[in-house]
Amino acid sequence: MTKSPEKWGVIYNPKAGTRKVQKRWKEIKEYMDSRNVAYDYVQSEGFGSVERLAGILANNGYHTIVIVGGDGALNDAINGIMNSDAPDKENISLGIIPNGIGNDFANYWDMSDDYKEAVDCIIHGRRRRIDVGTCYYYDGQKHLTRYFLNAINIGLGARIVKVTDQCKRFWGVKPLSYFMALLSLIFERKLHRMHLKINGEHIRGRIMTVCIGSARGYGQVPSAVPYNGWLDVSVIYRPELRQLLSGLWMLIQGRILNHKVVHPYRTQHVKVLRAQNAEVDLDGRILDRHFPLEIGILHEAITLIIPE
Repeated sequence: MTKSPEKWGVIYNPKAGTRKVQKRWKEIKEYMDSRNVAYDYVQSEGFGSVERLAGILANNGYHTIVIVGGDGALNDAINGIMNSDAPDKENISLGIIPNGIGNDFANYWDMSDDYKEAVDCIIHGRRRRIDVGTCYYYDGQKHLTRYFLNAINIGLGARIVKVTDQCKRFWGVKPLSYFMALLSLIFERKLHRMHLKINGEHIRGRIMTVCIGSARGYGQVPSAVPYNGWLDVSVIYRPELRQLLSGLWMLIQGRILNHKVVHPYRTQHVKVLRAQNAEVDLDGRILDRHFPLEIGILHEAITLIIPE
C-alpha cells in the first residue's frame, strides 16, 4: 500500500450481510472514485480478519479507517485499532458506511443507509471523540481485553440480538424482526444466577438479562450516550408473559426503562462475578463465557466521523 495522510484505508467484507453486498460494494467503489477519494481497500477473508486488517492499517499510519459493514465488523475494527501499535490511536478517524444486517451504532448517529450519503458524510462530516468500552477477562491461560462501542449483553439480551439478526435476514424490517425474535423466544424466559457489582452494590439473584451500554444497546439502555465517560446498565428480572409482551413494545419505542422489572444504573465500572450458563455478546459478537468480567469505559479514546 502507498499511504498518504489524506488516504482512506477501507475495509469491506463481501460475504457479510445479504446477497447484495458484493453488488453494493461495486457501487460504493464507483461512487468514491467519482468523488475523487484517495483510498486503499482491503478485503476481509472471513471471521476475525477485519480485526487483523484494521490493526495493519493503523500500524501503517492511516488516519482515516472506513468500515463497510455492520455492528460486528465495527466491533472487530475497533479491537484491531485499539490493539494496534499505533502511537496516536485517538487521532485515527473511524468512518462507517453502514452495510449488512445490524447497524445499531450507525443508527444512533443518524448515519444514512444510503452509501452516497455515507461517503459524503466521511468527506464533509465532523470529527467527534467518543468513548470506548472495555471488557477484561481471563480465558484460563491469559488475561484478555475486548473493546466495544455499543453494548455488552448478558443472558437473554444476547440471545435476542442473535435471533433478531437472523430474523432481519429473512424479514428485513427491524420492528417486525424484534417481534419475530420474541415469538421464537417467548417460552425461553430463562433465568441465570448472577452476581454483579455496580457502584459498590452487590446485586445477586435470578436475572433474565443484563445490558451494559456506552450507546443505546439495541434499545435496552436508551439513555446512554457514547461521549460522557459513563456506562448505562439495565438489569432485567423475570417478567410474566404479559409483561414480556409489553416490554418488547416498550423496547421498540425506547421506553424500556419504564418497565417495572427493569432496574437501571449509571456507572463507570461493572464487575460480573457470575452469570451461570448465560451467553455474552459485545456489539453482536459472542464472547466465550469467562467470568469474572471487568467492564469499564475509556473516555474519548477514539475519533468518529459523524454527520454535520
